[in-house]
Amino acid sequence: MSKEIEMLRIFLVAAESSSFRDAAVKLATSPQAVTRAIKHLEAHYGELLFHRNTRQIRITSFGEGLLDQVRDALEQVEDLLRVRGEEQGEDVSGMVRITAPHSLCNRAVLPAIERVAERHPCITMDVRLSDRISNTVDEGIDVGVRVGFMRDSRYVARKAADMRLPVVAAPGLIEKLEAPSDIDALASLPILAALDINTGRPWPWHFKGERQWVPTSPVLIADNAEVEMGAALSGLGFAQLADYMAAPYIASGELVQVLENEEPPPWGLFVYRPQSGPVPPRVRAVFDAVHAALGAMPSLNQLE
Repeated sequence: MSKEIEMLRIFLVAAESSSFRDAAVKLATSPQAVTRAIKHLEAHYGELLFHRNTRQIRITSFGEGLLDQVRDALEQVEDLLRVRGEEQGEDVSGMVRITAPHSLCNRAVLPAIERVAERHPCITMDVRLSDRISNTVDEGIDVGVRVGFMRDSRYVARKAADMRLPVVAAPGLIEKLEAPSDIDALASLPILAALDINTGRPWPWHFKGERQWVPTSPVLIADNAEVEMGAALSGLGFAQLADYMAAPYIASGELVQVLENEEPPPWGLFVYRPQSGPVPPRVRAVFDAVHAALGAMPSLNQLE
């Protein structure tokens, strides 16, 4: 069994690397050993895990699906190997620094903090909300939340939920202007744009088939998702929002989803922590609480 676990660990590192040679350096082994492990797994599953050439590798769609399962499985193995009783210790204490996007504060971070405070009152939580990609080393972050893909071997990441990206508008606006018939029709409609503070430009909208559409003349640009959603609810324009924000309003009829056939594949919501040896009980407690809170958020899947 330990051999199979090691091969899955090699697969995980390879998925976070540009080549098998790069993965071998991270694992302190040979490229041939990485190749053998991947070939063994491909034979076992009867599926290719990577497209590869002499210079780089690219994970397949099957490999993407397996990757999420491997992350969870290796986390569970780590849980089983953890010293029994360390979660029950009354002296679980100390500082835990947390970072997450602003839109997840009330929806996930605060519920997680309440859960940890109830179980471990001696833990102090330092929360830094930011939509900017944080440097966890420089900022001393212990637990973070990231939207999208998580392929960085410096971190241990665990997927907590899927996030869908519906395009929505208030029913009054749709009645006045009609719903867009296709993506190109968005150019003639009032659009609400989210500002990417990492680049200073509007975030592109994402659609199926990896198509992107960039708002060029939005009626509103906001660096805060709550402002964007408030403007959508007031009928100011069309917006592409995370479903954990939009789903309750779609359920109540205050927002209507459009271009449903163009919705992109869901993005992952990941909880991560630095890859730095043994995990202190205080960090583990916060990590697990944030993971559970993210998984409990509203989603479009609950409406279907």
